[in-house]
Amino acid sequence: MPRRLFACTPSRLTTYIDCPRRYRFAYLERPAPPKGPPWAHNSMGAAVHTALKQWWDLPRPRRTPVAAGSLLSSAWLTDGFRDPAQSAQWQQRARGWVEGYAATLDPAAEPVGVERHVATRTDRLALSGRVDRIDARDGEAVVVDYKTGRWRPDEADARGSVALAVYALATGRTLRRPCQLVELHHLPTGLVVGWRHTEESLARHVARAEQVADDIVAATDTLQAGADPDEVFEPRPGRQCAWCDYRAHCPAGQAAGPAREPWSALEPPETPDGGDGGQPAVPA
Repeated sequence: MPRRLFACTPSRLTTYIDCPRRYRFAYLERPAPPKGPPWAHNSMGAAVHTALKQWWDLPRPRRTPVAAGSLLSSAWLTDGFRDPAQSAQWQQRARGWVEGYAATLDPAAEPVGVERHVATRTDRLALSGRVDRIDARDGEAVVVDYKTGRWRPDEADARGSVALAVYALATGRTLRRPCQLVELHHLPTGLVVGWRHTEESLARHVARAEQVADDIVAATDTLQAGADPDEVFEPRPGRQCAWCDYRAHCPAGQAAGPAREPWSALEPPETPDGGDGGQPAVPA
């Protein structure tokens, strides 16, 4: 019998890579364990993505930086912030990011897609996902991924991302045009970093994705055969556990470090010398 394809998104694969236990909570347990409170940085990121999507939906003459800022304000979410004052402060900050970013865009350069669904198949995977933006440049498609977190991405982030590689492969096949360039656009700094894949590098990422899928299928089959779920889907504790939606249900995650307030990812942690303390492992 032919092997059944494993249907997944890049997010599903990276969830397992980051932490098999989190994967179990998110995708296998039904009903899923209750999540913790909403995170302010997620609310901010969602509003930014919505504003940039709606900006491209405007008639071309109305695509101005001020319009982008107005859309951000309309899309703003208050979930996770400490109080209305903090929410208002970050709304203004995010509005500045969006207006500054929109000022760098050519309103006439119509993207091939905005929040575009793409999909493809490999020998073992049925892949699908939604790309923030797909540009058309010199006859090829370019995958653009917006980032709003404190982490400043670099070339290694673009090169090593399984998700971006999968999006490039799926975009090329969905649109039937070359797609090898992937870019991370970091709105807080205006930084744009990219990586041009080759057929070989895309094949390596696909092979990794297929191996992850095989691991998921094997673990799921073992679980269904009656194995201990905590042994089959082991946690990978670390600093990222502070931001996990399922922290309350994971002793290993709780032991990895103290809990964080829902808004704590917005501000750099203080160090004894008053410095930044480095960039935290929080969602971008």
